[in-house]
Amino acid sequence: MSAASKSHAAGQEALALARRVIEIEAEAVAQLSGRLGAEFLAALNLILASHGRVIVSGIGKSGHIARKIAATLASTGTPSYFVHAAEANHGDLGMIARDDVLIALSNSGESDELLAIVPIIKRQGGKIIAITGNAASTLAQDADAHLDARVEQEACPLNLAPTASTTAALALGDALAVALLDARGFGADDFARSHPGGRLGRRLLTHVSDVMRERERVPSVSPHTSVADAVIAISRGGMGMTAILDADDCVVGIFTDGDLRRALDRLSNLRAERVEAVMTRGPRTIAPERLAVEAVEMMESHRISQLLVTDAQNRLLGGLTTHDLLQAKVV
Repeated sequence: MSAASKSHAAGQEALALARRVIEIEAEAVAQLSGRLGAEFLAALNLILASHGRVIVSGIGKSGHIARKIAATLASTGTPSYFVHAAEANHGDLGMIARDDVLIALSNSGESDELLAIVPIIKRQGGKIIAITGNAASTLAQDADAHLDARVEQEACPLNLAPTASTTAALALGDALAVALLDARGFGADDFARSHPGGRLGRRLLTHVSDVMRERERVPSVSPHTSVADAVIAISRGGMGMTAILDADDCVVGIFTDGDLRRALDRLSNLRAERVEAVMTRGPRTIAPERLAVEAVEMMESHRISQLLVTDAQNRLLGGLTTHDLLQAKVV
């Protein structure tokens, strides 16, 4: 067999193995659904009834999954943090209070580090939820609620490395976090407040008033202004447009670079022609309290690059451009 053929064969074997790993893990997660019942509801209600926090703990690979579950809980409305099981035995147990709920992860359910702290937590009145792959294990039996994360086999060809079992435990943690989110009425605005630095937070928390240019920075002229003077206003304003306002400061039109290009063919004297003859009447406007992402959607759907911001009486309050939204990282 040639080197190229060997390489191709090796590549196909690798792909087959990778696909098998995904199939095994997908099957492990799918089997969890049928097991959810009274114990899951018991775990859910333990957390909902608690006046403390949720502490998630584990050792080894289960510890890594525990850390992720704690982060998911914390970001979806359930105050939570991770405590390493080994460190808990050497001082960090003091981080767990009477009203807290401990979620303990161990595939075997026999991790010495976890079993050492369980009696202490129970003695001080804390509640314990175990996520294990063995319902008959010591940890499962000692817990107030047990979530069964057993799998038929690991995705590792040796059936040794924690793969399908850790995926199953993670899925159970996600299921619990989302059920808690729903029970607490945790919405998109709440999620955004806990993620203010992320793109979602900016999209859900940033309003037009936060990114718009104030009234004095938005160029404006009257309908009777000459086209030539309106062009000067556009150039000075740096927004690619000027608002057209009546005597009451209400928006009656907008004159953009695009309007100018479209009018050049039929205008012979820019000084003689009034801007009202070539402006866009009844332009799109937006209120300052609307979300900035709504401004983005409006601009995209109507293929415009500027928006005037007005009050309920259509008086000009400000304006914004796609560049302003890009700078605010809303887009």
